[in-house]
Amino acid sequence: MTTLHGAGSDIFRTTMLANVVLFQVGWFACVLGGAHAWPWAGTSVALAIVGWHLVRAARPRDELIVVLCCAAIGAIFDSALVAFGWVSYRSGTLVTGTAPHWLVAMWMLFATTLNVSLRWLRRFPLAAIALGAFGGPLAYWGGARLGAMEFTAPVAATAALAIGWGALTPILVWLARRFDGCSPAMTTRVEAEPRRA
Repeated sequence: MTTLHGAGSDIFRTTMLANVVLFQVGWFACVLGGAHAWPWAGTSVALAIVGWHLVRAARPRDELIVVLCCAAIGAIFDSALVAFGWVSYRSGTLVTGTAPHWLVAMWMLFATTLNVSLRWLRRFPLAAIALGAFGGPLAYWGGARLGAMEFTAPVAATAALAIGWGALTPILVWLARRFDGCSPAMTTRVEAEPRRA
């Protein structure tokens, strides 16, 4: 039993680490692709990571619901910021006045963390609000520093990002819990196996 438990813990840690690392890889691919007029490169990397996540999920259909809902919510939210004239993007916009496709792909990437490395937020709704309110704007400012976007109205955009992400993050955490397609396969698969004589 000890061996199974140890193996299960190793899988858990490996899964968490892979989730965090792949999210960061996808984030930089999208931002740098958008900054250097290679938007489809970043989107392709992000979609490959999302696909890998779905393949490994215990219930891919449920996890796909989370991914698509995050993409839709993110597209609406970020397109609103563009429509208000508060932010602009260097490349990747398919329809004038909307968010670029690589940014929508980043929302899909974010969705892959909700039932894995950010799973702990379920127990701490205030932490989810704080993470969104502070982490959201910081991520966009990071993208701006790398040249992928521009804040045309910095104060309004930052306030909108803080409020929007602060409100949306706990909602997305709830949504991910409602359609959790990862548990138990991605974290407790080994522990769930019956013991053999």
